[in-house]
Amino acid sequence: MSADFFYGIEVVINGLMAGVLYALVALGFVLIFKASGIFNYAQGVMALFAALTLVGVMEGQVPFSHLINAIFGTEIHHFGWHVPALLAIFLTLLVMVFFAWCVQKFVFRHLVGQEPIILFMATIGLAYFLEGVGDLMWGSDIKTIALGLPQGGSLWLEQATSGLGGDDFYGFFIDKLDIVATLVAAVLVISLIVFAQYTKQGRAMRAVADDHQAALSVGISLNFIWVLVWSLAGLVALVAGVMWGAKSGVQFSLSLIALKALPVLMLGGFTSIPGAIVGGLIIGVGEKLFEFLIGAPFLGGATENWFAYMLALVFLVFRPQGLFGERIIERV
Repeated sequence: MSADFFYGIEVVINGLMAGVLYALVALGFVLIFKASGIFNYAQGVMALFAALTLVGVMEGQVPFSHLINAIFGTEIHHFGWHVPALLAIFLTLLVMVFFAWCVQKFVFRHLVGQEPIILFMATIGLAYFLEGVGDLMWGSDIKTIALGLPQGGSLWLEQATSGLGGDDFYGFFIDKLDIVATLVAAVLVISLIVFAQYTKQGRAMRAVADDHQAALSVGISLNFIWVLVWSLAGLVALVAGVMWGAKSGVQFSLSLIALKALPVLMLGGFTSIPGAIVGGLIIGVGEKLFEFLIGAPFLGGATENWFAYMLALVFLVFRPQGLFGERIIERV
């Protein structure tokens, strides 16, 4: 077989791995939307905040040190210790759970019964507030996540596959960090599906998603479920922030990863966990293949920036509820 065929396989593999990460980000949206009907614009900023908090905790940075120094004229920046990675991840997860509790108690608890647009605007305000708090707490400089994750291409895989397509094929170039990120994201996605389908809390989440009043009538606490859902979204944001931050550094542009999840949601549907997975894989593979087959040879490249949105636009025209979304029929 020709070298182009194996290069195409390499593109598909990289697309599948990127798609799993897209699906992971989209899951945060789906979890909250299913349980409360809220489109959480702040999901990307939650990933940024979680990554900033993880780095700050690991490095022993004093929260709000810049603000403290400006007010009191001190020069305090670090506590003088470093926190092990696993402990730092656990502490960061506790911070995200506390954030979920605060969001429910101080924001959405007072907006029950409001129009969806009001809830959406509340998440926009929440996003900018959280981004500002993250800047004040940990600073705006670019940070690196030192979790010991492997970097660079897999030399073993490249050598093992070199020559498959003749002398013009030099082997599959697969980034080791992408492999680890894919495995972690896949485990988390499967765990969330099992949790939603087979645990008491997961069934309660699905009951709340179907009918709030019916869930209340059988003794399900909406406040508990919404805190649980926002906590799970915080966990998803933490994992997504770590993986994307390890790839490109922890910086404020990291919050834009939420924009990559929007086409995934449009394809898979806003209420379907399997839809988020399938949509993410379609977007990941589609944008890589389009760049390889059409973008680079004929359009000058850089088609990955807009291909997903064009594909989502097509779906909106012909199937606005997505592949797995429920068709809404209103009878007049």
